[in-house]
Amino acid sequence: MTDYLFITGMSGAGRSSAAAALEDLGWFVIDNMPVALIPKVADLADMNKDADRVAFVIGRFGTETPDDVATEIEALRSISTSARVLFLEATDEALISRFESTRRRHPLLDEAVGDAIARERSMLRVLRDLADVIVDTSSLNIHEFRRRLSELFAASAANDKLIVTVVSFGFSYGAPRDVDLLFDCRFLPNPHWIPELRSHTGLEAPVREYVMAQDDTRLFIQKLTDLFDFLVPAYEHEGKSYLTVAVGCTGGKHRSVVLAEELSKYFAEKGLEPRTMHRDVAR
Repeated sequence: MTDYLFITGMSGAGRSSAAAALEDLGWFVIDNMPVALIPKVADLADMNKDADRVAFVIGRFGTETPDDVATEIEALRSISTSARVLFLEATDEALISRFESTRRRHPLLDEAVGDAIARERSMLRVLRDLADVIVDTSSLNIHEFRRRLSELFAASAANDKLIVTVVSFGFSYGAPRDVDLLFDCRFLPNPHWIPELRSHTGLEAPVREYVMAQDDTRLFIQKLTDLFDFLVPAYEHEGKSYLTVAVGCTGGKHRSVVLAEELSKYFAEKGLEPRTMHRDVAR
């Protein structure tokens, strides 16, 4: 069965970079094809064994609207269990900076850049609501972006399991936007205030042992795993392809790192293959 992926999102958020990265991962990428041709291409792909992964880049809207694209996505999903949507977004500040630094014109630029971004964000809400995975590229460089896409899509055609990513982060640097579930562990005792632990991270034994020695830590992990015992089968039954779980503490260096590692162990024990990312551990 052919694996279909729709790449869409905000102008300036990285659609072209995503297309290039997916081509390198072996996807057959079609950029800005008329929406009405999507069913015909899907029919041809299903008859061609070599076209096992097809990605459509959807970005420019003329006579066709985001609602038209959403209709075609829903139609393809009705006949294929593997039709997914990747939505790329970024903060207004990041998008404005990118347009100013590259001197590119925003496609809706008959008004101030900020107003054009706001109007596009509103237009694309229908596609964002359909997304299986949302990637916020605001703080990602090109290498981090390509690595993120590789983690998500390199083996997706051969792996029908739920793709789980566990992220640790620090609230001091802002909460990640592209997550499904976010948990706050700042109520746990902070190793930062223990001089001999401050310079270490949650990837090192002294910090891990300190955090795991707390009764509230063990209870919190038990509550979370009880929740995931219920949620994961429900998500799989619904056909959800991706699950991103974020755990945050103050600086993203100690408590959240330990908990993210523990949750990744839990998911692995359930037969999944979680990806673990420690966003702020090196700050």
